[in-house]
Amino acid sequence: MLRPMKRFALLAAVLLSACGDDNKPATGPDASQMGSDAGSTASLDSIKHVVVIYAENRGFDNVYGKFPGANGLPTTLPQQLDRDGSVLTKLPRAWGGVTAAGFTPAIPEASSDNLANTPYSLPVTYPGFGDTTITRDLYHRFFENQMQIDGGANDMFAAYADSGGLVMGYNDGSHMALWALAQQFTLADNFFMGAFGGSFLNHQYLICACAPEFANADTDAAHPTVAVIDSDASGMLPSLTLASDSPASALTGAPKFMLSGNLAPKNYFGDNTWRAVNTMGPPYQPSFNAPAAADASHLYADRTKPNTLPPQSQMTIGDQLDAKSVTWAWYAGAWTSTLATAIGDRMFPPTTVPGSAPNFQFHHQPFNYYSAFDPMDHAAARTTHLKDYTDLVHDIETGALPAVTFYKPEGDLNQHAGYASVAAGDQHIADLVAKLQASPQYADMLIVITYDENGGWWDHAAPPVGDLLGPGTRVPAILVGPYVKKNFVDHTQYDTGSVLRFLDKRFGLAPLPGLMARDSGLTTNGEAKMGDLTNALTF
Repeated sequence: MLRPMKRFALLAAVLLSACGDDNKPATGPDASQMGSDAGSTASLDSIKHVVVIYAENRGFDNVYGKFPGANGLPTTLPQQLDRDGSVLTKLPRAWGGVTAAGFTPAIPEASSDNLANTPYSLPVTYPGFGDTTITRDLYHRFFENQMQIDGGANDMFAAYADSGGLVMGYNDGSHMALWALAQQFTLADNFFMGAFGGSFLNHQYLICACAPEFANADTDAAHPTVAVIDSDASGMLPSLTLASDSPASALTGAPKFMLSGNLAPKNYFGDNTWRAVNTMGPPYQPSFNAPAAADASHLYADRTKPNTLPPQSQMTIGDQLDAKSVTWAWYAGAWTSTLATAIGDRMFPPTTVPGSAPNFQFHHQPFNYYSAFDPMDHAAARTTHLKDYTDLVHDIETGALPAVTFYKPEGDLNQHAGYASVAAGDQHIADLVAKLQASPQYADMLIVITYDENGGWWDHAAPPVGDLLGPGTRVPAILVGPYVKKNFVDHTQYDTGSVLRFLDKRFGLAPLPGLMARDSGLTTNGEAKMGDLTNALTF
């Protein structure tokens, strides 16, 4: 049986003052590690352009487990437990096969049988496996992630995965161009995804440090799905209720749940409402839900679909930057072409075949969920702030980047298992960094490359205990720029919200309520507050 999982209160009240950074700094570099191009009189104001590149679905150990000097794969390899708490005699098969259907090399399910119950190298285990191999997808959802973490032991990843023992595989990241960038600049090896679960929620966390609201979900005509979870005398628990026909052992099949819905139950977060924790579609096009038949504009998603999220109105980092007159934009690969396809109603959903280009991912566009970007009421805001990759390249080359840039690669270039290889995204992001380094704005730039979430891959580092949203599993983060420490591994505790913390500090913004709730939850549970990335800088 699943071990009891303690639930920690979400501290949602706005604190009286901004939270400080009480992290113990990692060991700093010597003079040779400082950026020689960063003057001794430099200060935080020297950084005038922040670029955040948001890749997809890789745990730290999955790509950087062998990185020199980092907290990588442990020398004593840990074992996974079965659903009854016993040690698995071997890893479960990779249910459905190791590689995605139609991709080579084809590695069927049978090839994954009888693997020892330890983390293992994918290229060593499977002949022909390399950085260009596209594995099958692994689920990565809100409650499942917490069940896999198992209170910090990280020993239930195989037990509560739909992909069996595949979760324990790792890549040889030393071939990557991003690995070389990490060696040249700073690799953060204690950086956690802001929210438990998947891409949808972590993209929301990146811009608002919150979970989207779905008010009156019980009476809404769309009938959104609500997760069925366990409870005890203390209340609701962060674990899904198993179905009566769920296999008793991970060795005989993937788990089955009564319902792993898109919403957490009402009042799960203590605010008397429902919140979306798993993938839902944007209310505006482009969305994976087509426009309603009566929508002549074709600008909106069909609101009657159970997985269309109502427009959101919570405060975002965009609102805060606007209030301070700080320029910003969210650039997305294939945004313009996908939007044209969506509103033209020529093919729905457009280009989402695994391995195809661009394989646009609708739930990776967090601002497209907010009423501030309604395509009719706020068309000007959409034009100003929601842009395409081609716009990004133009702005880089002409020195016209805003003060804050977010960039989301298109699906086939984001490293997401199931439809993208590690190699394609690695080269794309490295090429983009090279463009940024050649930009006239690079001299005052900070580039942050990180991942939305772990993609279901195992990682050995125990996430710190924060609030009911997270943080979840550890992910990689690389910092690049003239003011970034060279040849440095930063052990400071960070999460996705640390990007927002840096923007707060640099541009004088008040912390979003979710950031204050996170730090309050951490300190309540005896953990350090999250850092703001400044320990990776030379001043």
